[in-house]
Amino acid sequence: MKKRYDKPIPFGWYALEYSDELKPGDVKPIEYFGRELVLFRTEDGEASVLNAYCPHLGAHLGHGGIVKGNSLSCPFHAWEFNGEGYCTSVPYANRMPPKVDGKQCVVSYPVIERNQMIWAWYHPDGAEPQFEIDDAEELSSADWSPLDTYDWKINTIIQETGENAADMAHFITVHGSPGMPQGDVVMEGPRRVTEFDSQAHAIDEQGNVDLSGDNHEALHLVSIGVGPGYTFQRFSRMFDVLMMGTVTPIDDQSVHLRFNFSVPREQSETNEMMATGTVQEIVRQVEQDIPIWEHKVYLEQPTLCDGDGPIAKYRKWFQQFYAA
Repeated sequence: MKKRYDKPIPFGWYALEYSDELKPGDVKPIEYFGRELVLFRTEDGEASVLNAYCPHLGAHLGHGGIVKGNSLSCPFHAWEFNGEGYCTSVPYANRMPPKVDGKQCVVSYPVIERNQMIWAWYHPDGAEPQFEIDDAEELSSADWSPLDTYDWKINTIIQETGENAADMAHFITVHGSPGMPQGDVVMEGPRRVTEFDSQAHAIDEQGNVDLSGDNHEALHLVSIGVGPGYTFQRFSRMFDVLMMGTVTPIDDQSVHLRFNFSVPREQSETNEMMATGTVQEIVRQVEQDIPIWEHKVYLEQPTLCDGDGPIAKYRKWFQQFYAA
């Protein structure tokens, strides 16, 4: 069966897991970047990601592997590997095998923990990180609520999900928005900053969204994207909602999309209800997009009109994340 998309996985920082879901000593098998991986946290608390298979006889380190100190022990013969992919022990051998002695024998990935998530840098050629993602101060502040999380696994590619934000017309045709968003998009280096004002469906004091189209309110949005896998958005109405969006390639045909929301802890009950309504409306709109993403094709030379928004500009910007 022919693949729907003929594009490589773009390089960048990608969210793998929530930090509080990986305790010291935890080992998890995961599948991203079209590869079998193992995620673990050492006894010292450092998160690490390796390709999953032991170079000895091919056992999967994520199924039965055990953290020992700052290394991961293979479930088959107990060979140990640190977070950089070096063999640190072969417990029954008189000497370290020359093939692994002092050499990186398992592919490892640069890892950072930021914004309550564990991120790994992916590059198909193993190149070092070329940019950093932003640290959202609100997500480490006691003044903001714990993350309200949503996630989907979708048969599409990252470029398509990001293009959605540049496609201004679909906010009306798909989501029934009262008006076309108006604003600016600035793309420079790995960063994409969008700021616009629009009309949104009104939300009543019980948090119910009025989808009739008869009532609407002003909405201000600031969206910051860094690389292909991270966006941070601030929605401002009578209340504030923060959203961190992460999208991670499962392989070259599918992605894992996560939306994470936080709101101020100190706000009126009415504003809290209205913020909840806003979150549910954002989630509703994503779930309207998903069936379109999963059944469309990517046209290299689409027929665009002057009301579509900066789709061509976005596509040109995104090309930088495909390795030559």
